[in-house]
Amino acid sequence: MTYRLADEPRRHAAERPNSLALTGSGMSVTYRELDDRTNRLGNVLGRLGVEPGTRVAVLDRSTPQVVEVVLAAAKVGAVTVPANWRLAATELAEVLADAQVRVLFYRSSFDAVVDEIRTGVPSLGHVVRFDGDGDDGYEALLAAADDSDPGWTGAADDTVLQLYTSGTTAKPKGVLGSNANLGACTRTGGPWGFDESSVSLCAMPLFHIGGLGWVLVGLANGAHNVIVPEFTPASLLDDLEHHRVTNTFLVPSVIGMLVEVPGAADRDLSALRSIAYGSSPITPVVLKRAQTTFGRPLFQVYGLTETHGAVTQLDAADHSVDGDRVHLLRSVGKPYPWVRIKLVRPDSGELAETGEVGEICVQSPQNTVGYFDRPDETMRAIDADGWFHTGDVGRFDDDGYLYITDRIKDMIISGGENVYPIEVESVIAEFPGVSQVAVIGVPDPTWGEAVKAVVVAGPGESIDARELSGFVRERLAGFKCPKTVDVVEALPLGATGKILKRELRGRYAAAGAV
Repeated sequence: MTYRLADEPRRHAAERPNSLALTGSGMSVTYRELDDRTNRLGNVLGRLGVEPGTRVAVLDRSTPQVVEVVLAAAKVGAVTVPANWRLAATELAEVLADAQVRVLFYRSSFDAVVDEIRTGVPSLGHVVRFDGDGDDGYEALLAAADDSDPGWTGAADDTVLQLYTSGTTAKPKGVLGSNANLGACTRTGGPWGFDESSVSLCAMPLFHIGGLGWVLVGLANGAHNVIVPEFTPASLLDDLEHHRVTNTFLVPSVIGMLVEVPGAADRDLSALRSIAYGSSPITPVVLKRAQTTFGRPLFQVYGLTETHGAVTQLDAADHSVDGDRVHLLRSVGKPYPWVRIKLVRPDSGELAETGEVGEICVQSPQNTVGYFDRPDETMRAIDADGWFHTGDVGRFDDDGYLYITDRIKDMIISGGENVYPIEVESVIAEFPGVSQVAVIGVPDPTWGEAVKAVVVAGPGESIDARELSGFVRERLAGFKCPKTVDVVEALPLGATGKILKRELRGRYAAAGAV
């Protein structure tokens, strides 16, 4: 079946009109209602001067309305730019100006931000509040709009989505996503047990491929998608139980929080089919508790914004907390059948041998065609043969499992030696009692940078920094071993639950890298 984003609400409205499509923020819509609402919204966009190729932005936490904008824009050939609501106003203005956004949908909680950025986005002609109560409010505009289908379907290569990279190492870049890219992305749902009876919970931000891509997988399968704008570990468990959730995507830090909630193992989570996770490997401590608490398969995935989600998977059968296969927890599994991955030596561009470290390059129908209005950066990232150079470093083992060594730009150079933090983190994660770990480079007057480990103990566990250091020295070369180990209550986390190493670096740099 040929995938077109614009056709998703049309197809399911015909096949399962009364099935729930989206739930969140106090509203639920069926597939028939979703088709009707996105028809109306598409016609509103047309009245606002939106044409094929026009950029339409949305600034909101994770809500069903964000998804409606994405689908409605596709029905008129426009491109949606989901804005990162965590950015400062100046950063948001830079992103929206770069995208040449014409229309912005937002919630009134962002009124002050929108007022501040409008002068910095000269292309912006219209703003619409999701919770506006006048004639120009979102619901009023929908109610007054024509309900006929705008009729746009588009071609496979048409851009329908423009996601921005995080900008942690450079200015954010707009990643172009086509119908073909998103269609390939949605194929990953099969191994996770997705079908039309699924209830899929999205707890990731919709400006991130981990969140929006997860919802698109659910929509492609005709599932009921429960969207959570914000949560605590206890409330997330409530949602999993109350909605009889079958599938969800989380990050290991959030899984670790869930299993620590008192009584978590006593919840009725029998509807769960699987949990997918990504952004970092899971520690044996967290995995063991997750297997006890949830009793369901876990799948680890690896992907990037530029690959529109996962390109590799570590199967549930490869998740072992003991025995001779526990080392596989450090890997991200194997490429999907439609994905090719090669490793190249950064200095020469030659293929790396098995076991040798190299830059990870991906060739896949999920690959972006490039960055919006940045031809030079596109050429640097995607070579003439269509290989996307990820900037991630990894190695293959003899059985074809891929291990992410680190980001090239996160590499620590200590005394002239290259140290990849993930390699050190993977060893520390095996130390009894470790729940979370982050390894960073801190300034050092002798070595330039010194390796520092910051760890969090599991509930009821204690960690002796000296014993941990000795454990690592037995398993890694001396220059890779942390010079210092700090045991802390918690690590700084971003919107997706990913550890914010830049904050840790800043914290220890300000403290004199003690």
